[in-house]
Amino acid sequence: MKALAQFAMSGRRQAILAALILGLLPVFNFLSAPVVALVALRHGRGETLVVLLWAVLPALGWFVLGDLMPLMTLLGTVLLALILRGTGSWQFTLLASVGVGMLALFGFSQQTEMFTLLETQFTQSAEQVINSPEFQGQLNIPGPERLHELMLMAFASSATAMTLALLMLARSWQAKLYNPGGFREEFHALRLDWRLSSVLFVLYLLSDLGVPVLLQMKLLFVLPLMIAGVALVHGLVGRRKLPVSILVIFYSVMLFPAMLQLLVLAALADSWFDFRSKVPARD
Repeated sequence: MKALAQFAMSGRRQAILAALILGLLPVFNFLSAPVVALVALRHGRGETLVVLLWAVLPALGWFVLGDLMPLMTLLGTVLLALILRGTGSWQFTLLASVGVGMLALFGFSQQTEMFTLLETQFTQSAEQVINSPEFQGQLNIPGPERLHELMLMAFASSATAMTLALLMLARSWQAKLYNPGGFREEFHALRLDWRLSSVLFVLYLLSDLGVPVLLQMKLLFVLPLMIAGVALVHGLVGRRKLPVSILVIFYSVMLFPAMLQLLVLAALADSWFDFRSKVPARD
């Protein structure tokens, strides 16, 4: 990965070539986004626009073929990279990611044919499972309208999470090339302001209660808190110089929804009490 970043940073032509070729690859097209984001983090808007104009071509091709995700993640990642470069604030960037998620939600809502096909396939598969001897009709399938909302929410939140992950990848490349250890330091210090975290949590609760306008944005509101929670764990492990196996266990238990809820609550509490400042660093 570092070699790819070095190649992209060796000149405009190389950055365009890397973004263009990666964007054409069926499995690795997501790597085009961090290449352009790295240009944005390093050089700003002018240079980024030139590289982006080329990188968007294969993403548009995937869109024509029915896959909106490459285009969505490319534009979202580059936009957040420019915001991070301009503000220097991960907190503001995480807040902006909610707006990126809303744009993704709108974009996916226009993909009516794709979602109609997915909903039909899901319903048919679910009916087969429900009518099997193991379940004997004990489970319920969401209604068409609710199923459509759930799928839109899943796709939009997935695109937003992917956008943030690709931005962090680009930031880590930048740190490896120009500021070794810089990304680790700023990620370990990432913490939301108590006012921002409280607003996000209230919006999440309102969406969970079924407020129509907020219903499809439920996961978008909680995603910044989840990222802040992950940063909290990494920060505490780093301060105490605990073994990497702790993080392996942490990511393993994050597969359980209950643990994700605890992570969100931990991030919310940390925004008020700043746990890292109360934990002495180990020499």
